[in-house]
Amino acid sequence: MIVDNDPMGAAMLDYLQGALDGEVTVESNLAEDDVIAVDYLFRKKEEMPEWEQLALQECRGAVLDVGAGSGCHSLVLQQQGHLVTALDISEGAVQAMYKQGVEQVLLQDVFELQSASKYDTILLLMNGIGIAGNLEGLERLLEHCKKLLQADGQILLESADILYMFEDEDGSVLLDLNAGYYGEVKYNMKYKSHESGWFNWLFVDPAVLEDYAEKHGYTFEVLYEGEAGNYLAKLMQK
Repeated sequence: MIVDNDPMGAAMLDYLQGALDGEVTVESNLAEDDVIAVDYLFRKKEEMPEWEQLALQECRGAVLDVGAGSGCHSLVLQQQGHLVTALDISEGAVQAMYKQGVEQVLLQDVFELQSASKYDTILLLMNGIGIAGNLEGLERLLEHCKKLLQADGQILLESADILYMFEDEDGSVLLDLNAGYYGEVKYNMKYKSHESGWFNWLFVDPAVLEDYAEKHGYTFEVLYEGEAGNYLAKLMQK
C-alpha cells in the first residue's frame, strides 16, 4: 500500500503492472503545468541522453545513487560491475527497484544517511542536486557528502541554469531581487489520487555551484553542457 503523498512511486508500480502510458502532472510556481511520462523513468542505457551515459561512464568504485527513482541508472551500474546503493525517499520507488533487481536499496533521506562504509562516487542525476531545495540546503548537502565520501571521492551531478525562463522577448532579463536566488523553485506532483504537496527544488547555475564547491573544499569541473542550460558537473574533494 503506497501512501497518498507518493505520486511518483505509485506511478512506477502501476507501470510495472502494465500501465505503460501513465503520466505524472508537475505543477510549479514558475511555469505552466508539465507532465512526466512514466515510461521515461524506465529507460535503458541506450535510451538515456548523452550526459547521463557520460555520468555512468565516469562513476568509479562504490556508488551511492541518490534519488534513484525507478533504478534505471543503478541497474546499468550493477551490470557494469559497480557496488551500487540506490537511495530514495519514495516507498513506491524503492519497491519498484526491488522488483527490477536492484540489489541494495535504501528508503531514506540522504541528509539523514549515516553510513559506516564510504562511497567513491555520489551520483545525482535528473537534476538531482535539486534535492538541496535552496542555496542554504546546497551548503548542507555539500558538507554532508564529505561524511559519505572516501577521501578522494567524487560527486557527479546534473543541474541547469534556468535564467532563460526569466528572459523577455527582447532578450532582457527580469528578476525580482527580493525573491531570492532565481533557481529556487517550488513544485507539486500529482498522479491519480496521489499528491506530493509543494516542495522546494534547486536549479543552480555553474558559476554559483563552482563558488559553493570551492568554499566547501571541492574542485569543480563541467563535463557536459546541453542546449537547454543543463549541464553535468564533477566535484572532487581537495
